Amino acid sequence: MRFDDRFLEELKARLRPSDVIGRTVKLKRQGREYVGLSPFSKERSPSFFVNDDKGFFHDFSSGKHGDIISFLQETERLSFVEAVQRLAGEAGMQLPAEDPQSAEREAKKQGLTDWMDLAQKWFAANLRRSVGKAAREYLEKRGLPEDQWERFGLGYAPNDREGLKNALIQRGARPGDLVEAGMLISPESGGAPYDRFRDRLMFPILDARGRIVSFGGRAMNPDDRAKYLNGPESPLFHKGATLYGLPEARRILGAESRGEQGIIVVEGYMDVIACQRAGLPAVAPMGTALTEAQMERLWRVSAEPVLCFDGDAAGLRAAYRSIERSLPLLKSGRSFRFALLDAGQDPDDILRDKGAPALRHALSETRPFIEVLFRREAEAEPLDTPERKAGLKGRLRQAASAIQDKDLAEQYRRDLFERFDALFPRQQQQQQTFQQGGRPGPGGRWRGPPPKLGQTAEGAQAMQALFRSIEPVAAALAHGAVDDPERMDDHLEAIARHGFGDPALDGLAQELVRLRFSGQSLDSAAIRRHLAHSGHDALMHEVEKAAAKSGAPFLAADKPLGEARIRWSQAFDALTRVAALEQALASAKSDAHKAFDNSAFTLVKAERDALRRAIKTGTIWEDAASS
Repeated sequence: MRFDDRFLEELKARLRPSDVIGRTVKLKRQGREYVGLSPFSKERSPSFFVNDDKGFFHDFSSGKHGDIISFLQETERLSFVEAVQRLAGEAGMQLPAEDPQSAEREAKKQGLTDWMDLAQKWFAANLRRSVGKAAREYLEKRGLPEDQWERFGLGYAPNDREGLKNALIQRGARPGDLVEAGMLISPESGGAPYDRFRDRLMFPILDARGRIVSFGGRAMNPDDRAKYLNGPESPLFHKGATLYGLPEARRILGAESRGEQGIIVVEGYMDVIACQRAGLPAVAPMGTALTEAQMERLWRVSAEPVLCFDGDAAGLRAAYRSIERSLPLLKSGRSFRFALLDAGQDPDDILRDKGAPALRHALSETRPFIEVLFRREAEAEPLDTPERKAGLKGRLRQAASAIQDKDLAEQYRRDLFERFDALFPRQQQQQQTFQQGGRPGPGGRWRGPPPKLGQTAEGAQAMQALFRSIEPVAAALAHGAVDDPERMDDHLEAIARHGFGDPALDGLAQELVRLRFSGQSLDSAAIRRHLAHSGHDALMHEVEKAAAKSGAPFLAADKPLGEARIRWSQAFDALTRVAALEQALASAKSDAHKAFDNSAFTLVKAERDALRRAIKTGTIWEDAASS
């Protein structure tokens, strides 16, 4: 009896390895894995691991490794068919009917697979012949050494209409079979079939079991209309269900089965090869957005696969398309994370320019699904009117409702609305202040019942008290950022983390960072209009008054723009230095072993205090000028 890949994958998806193996081995949960004593050798310390996310077991004492089918074969001496039959009964799956037609189709597919293997060997031989010189030079330029060609099965298809066709026919192939396998093209107008791939660097495409089912070819001629060309749908190859590089990615995952690395999805053949050379389990779809079938296959390997895209506009659009398709399929233990690389860089570039450690680091910097989802909805339009803010809230509600798992949908709705509220912290604080009550306490915070807005005098006094604590230097930095938004660009992450050095300005700082990240080209006047519409008008009025007392040289109208930006950056760096020193001192105090000795602690504290005084008194401008 034969079982196709879909049946076997569905079988393994329905059964948890820890449940099946746990009937034989006493397992104990350890992090994301289960551990127990080896069933294959005598041992006192457990070295047998089961990973449900990746669907396999690994025994360090004996070196055995496999899935639930091979486990039953090893422990109960069952044949492959017997093991599948038993597991199918547990999973409630009907065994496929064995009929002459099915057997004939399987035999046919095996024959096509044999021709695929011979084609790959022919392509590989051509890569090393004189005809493959251009392809070899291309690989050298891309930094892929010759000792890696065989690992990834690379080859070259010469610029010959019948080169592969004649080579395989000489070995007994029939042209019709080669057309069916996708290696030849049969002209619609009639005539003899001819080679599909010509003058291309060739990449074999393997199915989950490691069999060649198709090829991808990269054009060597820059004028070729299709830079990359994949084989067509065939009895062997289903583009929407296949992931390039999957068998090797699984091997890498198995080699580090005790780690937390998830499978990574990149955009091209060379990116997959770059990641796998760096020890990262990467795959790629066949030139299209991920399909539901490919997502299901990824989740059988990892609970949270990482989707890698360029950080530019095109990469974000691709990430957003993935969100749209995957959102209904999310469940507990089934999600994605995103790695957004620097604009214009892909994994192959990073490996070639900076090396494997840099690539591993870049792909470890991931963002959760919900963060990128929220960014997609928040960037759909400017949020400068109540109507548009309401539109964002509606889109967030709709996105959460698209998740079919009701419990997860509710969690997403709550988290998305919390992020919505955090977009407008100053507006939220003011609404709570005047609706719920409070008088200004330390730092301008409201406590107790507030003055009512209808009482004009009290309302004015309350406003003054709310903002009276704004530090002049912090106000000057905020004022300068609004006057010249570009000066923030080298400091956006620090502004998002530390603001402008005064808690009263945190909401304003976050709003300015959001605007710069949104990609909108807003000048100072447009930003001021946006801030007025988003509830920051009164705060900006107080900022301007406090900034006027600061003596900040970069606010002077006659100051050259370049010099003003330098002086602004120097002052901002001083504020972030204070924050770093504060963190170091707090860490030293909380650490039982002390991060510093007494003299070092005193020096750090003295530097912190000196910077504080310079900021408080305004001598920060003199220090910045001298530096």
